[in-house]
Amino acid sequence: MARFLKDRTVTKGQAPGSLILVGSKKMEKPVIRIMDYNSGKLDEAEIQNIEEANRYISGDSVTWINIYGIHDQDLINKVGDIFNIKSLYLEDIMNTDQMPKYITEDNYDAFILKMLEYTGEKISAEQITIILGKNYVLTLQEKVGDVFDPVRNRIRSHKSRIRLNNNDYLAYALMDVITDNYLHIIEKIGRNVENLEAKIFSNADNDIATEIYRNKIELSYLRKNIRPAKEAVLNMIRNQDSFFSQDTINYMDDLKEALIHATESIELYSNLVSDQLNTHNSLVSNKMNQVMKVLTIFASVFIPLTFIAGIYGMNFTNMPELKLKYGYLLFWILIILVGGLLMIYFKRKKWL
Repeated sequence: MARFLKDRTVTKGQAPGSLILVGSKKMEKPVIRIMDYNSGKLDEAEIQNIEEANRYISGDSVTWINIYGIHDQDLINKVGDIFNIKSLYLEDIMNTDQMPKYITEDNYDAFILKMLEYTGEKISAEQITIILGKNYVLTLQEKVGDVFDPVRNRIRSHKSRIRLNNNDYLAYALMDVITDNYLHIIEKIGRNVENLEAKIFSNADNDIATEIYRNKIELSYLRKNIRPAKEAVLNMIRNQDSFFSQDTINYMDDLKEALIHATESIELYSNLVSDQLNTHNSLVSNKMNQVMKVLTIFASVFIPLTFIAGIYGMNFTNMPELKLKYGYLLFWILIILVGGLLMIYFKRKKWL
């Protein structure tokens, strides 16, 4: 399946708001997990249906509802009914090709983002939706993973800052983990790009070109997913009626700076990769020119020698040099003299 643009055949001709999964189904059955906490308590549970989440949501605690698996239309419909989410936005949740964006409504704020994973060869993306309501944070992921485990561990720590703050701080913490991962991936690819610099000058072969193109593609994929995320955070900060408190918006400013740093780093490395590609092509071209230069010099040396040999290879009866006792020796002296003079000439012209 293509990474940059996924197959949308299943949605062709469908009415807006139709709940159809765009992308691949990554798990058999959805899993719903709850973390309900405040400064004094923590409850963790795995529930069988989304309606059970209502009994956790209250005014004196933060409820984090994490849904793994967005392929189940019935489940997504129930999520829309319980949390009053419009069908158009539910459609975006199930469209794994949706660009990162910020959504604001009277009863919630939402972010659709991409969690990226880099194996050293290729970047893969998982769509993550973060919905911030009055007393809850709802997250929807394509599959079970350890993306948010650092946040869970902080929640389990009784003295952590996250336990002392409201649900908007939890939403920020989740986005912060995603952004940190962006920077970590950019750092890895950037290290590959910088290490490739020395290889280009020492070995201008096809393997180097393959590595350059791979880095170029992965940086383009990063740009596609991170630049809209930056715009989404900027839109939230500009929104005067969001569910984020001013204290948390101050943290979001740091998140914005991190995303700006990420996008600028991507542009920097993209330019560097383009320069590397141009340098590689120039070196390959220069190497080819050197080969052609040597071949041309040899051809230039042998043209007069071939001319001389051609003359003495003719079968005329009255050629005067044919009767000389040392004619064969004189022929080779002439050949060596002409060839040597040409090589000296080329050397003085610095063609050799």
